[in-house]
Amino acid sequence: MKELALKYGCNPNQKPSRIFIEEGELPIEVINGRPGYINFLDALNAWQLVRELKSATGLPAAASFKHVSPAGAAVGLPLSDTLRKIYFVDDIIPSLQAENSTQSPLACAYARARGADRMSSYGDFIALSDTCDADTARLIKREVSDGVIAPDYSQEALDILKDKRKGTYNIIKIDPDYKPQSIERKQVFGITFEQGRNEISLNDPALFENIPTKNKHFSEEARRDLVIALIILKYTQSNSVCYVKDGQAIGIGAGQQSRIHCTRLAGSKADIWWLRQHPKVMELPFIDGIRRADRDNTIDLYISDDHDDVLAEGQWQQFFKQRPEVLTQEEKREWIARNTGVSLGSDAFFPFGDNVERARRSGVEFIAQAGGSVRDDHVIMTADKYNIAMAFTGVRLFHH
Repeated sequence: MKELALKYGCNPNQKPSRIFIEEGELPIEVINGRPGYINFLDALNAWQLVRELKSATGLPAAASFKHVSPAGAAVGLPLSDTLRKIYFVDDIIPSLQAENSTQSPLACAYARARGADRMSSYGDFIALSDTCDADTARLIKREVSDGVIAPDYSQEALDILKDKRKGTYNIIKIDPDYKPQSIERKQVFGITFEQGRNEISLNDPALFENIPTKNKHFSEEARRDLVIALIILKYTQSNSVCYVKDGQAIGIGAGQQSRIHCTRLAGSKADIWWLRQHPKVMELPFIDGIRRADRDNTIDLYISDDHDDVLAEGQWQQFFKQRPEVLTQEEKREWIARNTGVSLGSDAFFPFGDNVERARRSGVEFIAQAGGSVRDDHVIMTADKYNIAMAFTGVRLFHH
């Protein structure tokens, strides 16, 4: 198959629409559903991301994509009981404490990818680096999602996914051996742009050779997390910044015109991810049968300064069995200060030290950025102020 007709492009008025390949055949097979233009943009970008994460780490990887940027991405490290609970997967992924329990690495990767920013992941397109198994399919089935792309599916997983959205869920299979041409093109306003594909390897130890800070120590976990951050940024709309901890993105700031706004946005998301692990949040007394989307939105508001939207008299009864105590600003600051060991990647240099200041408040101890700003000395000085280890990679990762 060389081409596939689509219902419409980005918007219903943009017709005709299709995807096609000039040489050979399309490396994809639509097993179920009818993916659209934006679905394929998300699917193909997300697939590249998880394929590269798997290659760099040797671990199964998953991504949750929305509007051509990842809302979350992760590799398949085991889930603690805390993460199982805050990701609401403890009924499918067993506890490591249970006798003879085994966790599906791919299911763990998707639980982490989806759980990083559940608000943004609502209606995502999913990419999986490995054959989709039944546990992963069960997680996907109950989330609001547009579709999934993977190199293959077990028969049990297919049966589960085909039953989603009344049988219309988009399921795409991609040839894992497909390699695109080295030159890529796109059109804007009738003018064709051409460039070499961004095939730079981000799993190169040389990326960590230029360390201008006093602290020059990167743990193995930090190096892994920084590589994960850089790979995620490679497929995130620029400007972009990514916070990573324990093999998963915990905050992504995408498509901002100012880098400090990227850092603030991603840092705010990282703080929300961490606050969801606060005992008060984990013990919220939700009413029975609350919808997953309503629960996620309620948690987001409870953590925020707009907590009265769900705690005011006449409001809390819609969500809780009894009115929870407010999570105070002092409690939030104290809890956020406990987050440590976070790694941060940036798709280009930090022009000012304010980015480091903001990152430090969300537990960042390791940074990888391009370097090359006229104010590098101030950025380095700010990192040294907090004993942050920072590498100048010399690599820019703009994606448009």
